[in-house]
Amino acid sequence: MAATLTDETASRPPSKAPVDRQEMSTRLLRSAAKRSYDPVVDIDWAADVPADLYGLSPEWSSLYGTPLWEEMTHEQRVTLTVHEYCSISGVGIWFEVLLMQLVLRDVYGDDPAQPHFQWALTEIADECRHSVMFARTAEKFGAPSYQPSAKVLALGRAFAAKGNGPAAYAAILVAEEILDIFQRDLMKDERVQPLTRATSQIHVVEEARHMRFAREEITRRTPQLSRWQLRKQRTVVAVVASIIADNLVQPSVYAAAGLDVDRAVAAAEANDHHAAKLRESASGLVGYLRGVGLIGGPSEKLWHRARLL
Repeated sequence: MAATLTDETASRPPSKAPVDRQEMSTRLLRSAAKRSYDPVVDIDWAADVPADLYGLSPEWSSLYGTPLWEEMTHEQRVTLTVHEYCSISGVGIWFEVLLMQLVLRDVYGDDPAQPHFQWALTEIADECRHSVMFARTAEKFGAPSYQPSAKVLALGRAFAAKGNGPAAYAAILVAEEILDIFQRDLMKDERVQPLTRATSQIHVVEEARHMRFAREEITRRTPQLSRWQLRKQRTVVAVVASIIADNLVQPSVYAAAGLDVDRAVAAAEANDHHAAKLRESASGLVGYLRGVGLIGGPSEKLWHRARLL
């Protein structure tokens, strides 16, 4: 018992006090008023898609650095990375639809005159535009609408209906921060499709505000948890992180590039380079969640399994 108690208390070091919720929401609303996008009009959807540019930076491909990658033609690499970007974007749509439900449930019944309520609606409006943007991107690239499996969709539906507390905002943060690091590389890479770069830039700019709000909600709520509640919330966050990491690249992207799917999946799962890129994308997130106590204990094994630790 003493060892368990020590683990629980040591895993929640003192963290910076959260800022005032209404003041922060007011600042975020001002920021959104100054710098927001409408992808339908701010992206040139009529522009041609260059045949020789990657869909994402090759170093972020799930097969980069493997013998299979070396065997592929440039055309196959381009096709694969285009479909990988559309797969990752498809998972983004799936999770954005989930987080919209989580945020709406969280503020339901609150005073609409309060800045935090109005910010929540602003964030949801952003996510609606992002989802349309990613859907149109896949259509423009000629890729299918990639989604997780039926089983994962069912789990997501349950989480959207029941998820609450810090874990709900931590789940939002997991999806947003991993994509943020990934897209910051893409938006600057001239080897990458202009459409990828444009969608990545819009997403990075607007998600920065969403991540700030999520972090503050987590920082404000986590200290209120009992030891049992903390364990439960850790488990939920770890499960969500594992599911997101496992579903970023759907196996069917390999078939689109003319590869043997079983061989490609095995190569991706054994790819140390890609695992390192995932850990890189999650490093700031992991540090923050560990600092507030939402990573630790037995559930940490799921973070390792997902190659995020």
